[in-house]
Amino acid sequence: MKFPESWLREHVTTAAPREELSARLTAIGLEVEELQVLGEGLDGVLVAEILSCERHPEADRLQVCQVATGAGTVQIVCGAPNARPGLKAPLATVGAKLPGGIAIGAAKLRGVDSQGMLCSAKELGIDADASGLLELPANAPVGEPIAAFLGLPDASFELKLTPNRADCFSVRGIAFDVAAALGAHVTPMAIPEAAATSAAAFEVALGAGADCPRYCGRVIEGVDAKAASPLWMTERLKRAGLRPISPLVDITNYVMLELGQPMHAFDAARLAGPVGVRRARAGETLKLLDEREVALDDGFLAITDGDRPVALAGVMGGWDTRVTDATTRVFLESAHFAPDAIIGRARRLGLHTDASHRFERGVDPQLPRLALERATALVLEIMGGQAGAITEAVLPEFLPQARPVALRRARLKRVLGVAVADAEVERILRALGMQVEATAEGWSVLPPSRRFDIAIEEDLVEEIARIHGYETIPTTTPTGEVRLVAPSETRVADAVLRRQLTGRDFIEAINYAFLDAATLEAWQLSDGAVALANPLTAELGVMRTALLPGLVSALGRNRARQQPRVRLFELGKVFHLADGAPRETPRIAAVACGPQSAEQWALDDRDVDFYDLKAEVEGLLALAGARAEFRPDDSPWGHPGRSASVWRDGRRIGWVGHLHPRLARALDLDGEVVGFELDLAPLAARDVPRAGELSRFPSVRRDIALVVPETTPWAALETSLQAALGGLLREVVLFDRYVGPGLESGSKSLAMGLILQDVSRTLTDRDADQAVATALEALARDCGARLRS
Repeated sequence: MKFPESWLREHVTTAAPREELSARLTAIGLEVEELQVLGEGLDGVLVAEILSCERHPEADRLQVCQVATGAGTVQIVCGAPNARPGLKAPLATVGAKLPGGIAIGAAKLRGVDSQGMLCSAKELGIDADASGLLELPANAPVGEPIAAFLGLPDASFELKLTPNRADCFSVRGIAFDVAAALGAHVTPMAIPEAAATSAAAFEVALGAGADCPRYCGRVIEGVDAKAASPLWMTERLKRAGLRPISPLVDITNYVMLELGQPMHAFDAARLAGPVGVRRARAGETLKLLDEREVALDDGFLAITDGDRPVALAGVMGGWDTRVTDATTRVFLESAHFAPDAIIGRARRLGLHTDASHRFERGVDPQLPRLALERATALVLEIMGGQAGAITEAVLPEFLPQARPVALRRARLKRVLGVAVADAEVERILRALGMQVEATAEGWSVLPPSRRFDIAIEEDLVEEIARIHGYETIPTTTPTGEVRLVAPSETRVADAVLRRQLTGRDFIEAINYAFLDAATLEAWQLSDGAVALANPLTAELGVMRTALLPGLVSALGRNRARQQPRVRLFELGKVFHLADGAPRETPRIAAVACGPQSAEQWALDDRDVDFYDLKAEVEGLLALAGARAEFRPDDSPWGHPGRSASVWRDGRRIGWVGHLHPRLARALDLDGEVVGFELDLAPLAARDVPRAGELSRFPSVRRDIALVVPETTPWAALETSLQAALGGLLREVVLFDRYVGPGLESGSKSLAMGLILQDVSRTLTDRDADQAVATALEALARDCGARLRS
């Protein structure tokens, strides 16, 4: 929100200097992002009139002008393209010093005397326009100091507002906060109702329910669209960052900045009526004021003339009903649109307008009629005409209603840690425009309709704290016992998982939880995706259903920047619709590509593969004292035959493998990409660690070689051995795998060592032989294994 200091001081009377005003604004939460001082040091700059212009004898682009100063006539050599007889412009006389440090003295330009300088707005330090002389109105008094005529010096404040402070997107709204902070008073603003001197009117029909519960309109006939906007208005608009365009547009912009109510002016001659508000229909189109034709659907709110859309409610007006220099009948619109009906609509069209910015955050529902009266008064003053009666349509059941909020004295003291005097509390709340009634425990407070952000007791506590001043709340050291919570032993901490992967040369990445819907479609992961009602951009329209797409995108960006070896991981949440409601699932994922290890002389140069990522998964599960089982997987994003699902204790917990070549091509990835993604909860779960007895007796090893079907996974053999031998089996080691001559087709030979040990005695050969026999029997039964001859 940008505004001139002089405009704010018109609405709140305070003697506080500019520096204090700026500091207090920031202190109460209205951060001053930029403060630009305008028009300081303009002594010696006057309003002057060019009487005549002649071409410079030695320069084609210069003119020799005779200029009236009110105390005589001086000769000025000027190169401005708009210099002409009759023009009134600022003149810096000899001895003046302009804000840019330019000292004005008598000079000769190409042999011709010049007694001063005619100035542009940029040279005066009040605008960025340096295209020509600052053109002053024809009634500007010649000889008057330019500072007095333009109301200078002044300053332009630009505030960085938080989204909850929609009421401060107007000078009037800011004035209430300033008055409360500085102990001042907001200047009463009397806006009388304009007398209806015309019978012209349009019927208004509301067909959008809660999306538009109030709509006000008024026809004004006989306006002079060629009238000029007054200097005081154009200067305020420019100092607020808006370019003056035409009287009607300037007036609606002025009222929006002053009161906070966006408005729109239609050429009434181009309307047939009745004027309506409804949801747009699929297939409808509308040509906007920026001359773009946009396709509408039922997500947009349309202003209609009869049944045809003529404006996009809360965003932008339509081209066909725009006001022009030929407009003599105008229909002024002032309405209340619900934020939910406007949020995100402008961004869908690649737009951002002052109206949408305000309506998205909320506008005072009681303001439309008052703003319309203010705009009417300005139209009649500047452009003349006869005003018709206001046509107002209201759906009271859908209008937001302010409700009293209780503020307890004890709660205020407890939250702030300091007592604030009752009189100060009541002064602050009343200065902010709230109705305050004392109760036994504190106060009952009714916020004004413009304060959407006041809903609960803590909101009022915040108001007291920021206006009373955070600097007045003493800093005290907390006292009392702080309960230390021991980390759970039944879960591996996230920090431990992070240390494991960073120690294995992975770098942690943090990606947006939002994705483009097309990305999820490419991964075939769009089932159950949660669509956002108000996305940051069109490319971030859905919540992620997996971590891998974001990680792979980050990997691709690194590869595109000549990084041959990339290893990334992420801990985060994914989101799915379950029983109609979003459900969050914590996960851990990693991706890798390029060489398996950093370039060095001691290791062979090979690319990372499935078994490297499989080892990382096994390493993570080992932290929880668990083993993984890997089974063939047919996930659409995984490479057939080179990816697997990960199982723990009979439960699928994730996936590991290479990306499908088709997906890699679609994502424009060169080379193999390997990754994994695991549900965090089952991965990190572990039994409570318990101390075990160390056996004092030696272990016994027996080696066996088995022939098993090629499709039998090692995990199945391991599970069978553990079940058969129980605590006697301390470890099993696979040390050889053979496929080839001497074996049946579809079979493989696995040689393993069984490490046997008992805690109570030394095992004999007979004990070991019996254990081997038991193991072979179980393996034959469970896995179809037989002893290799």
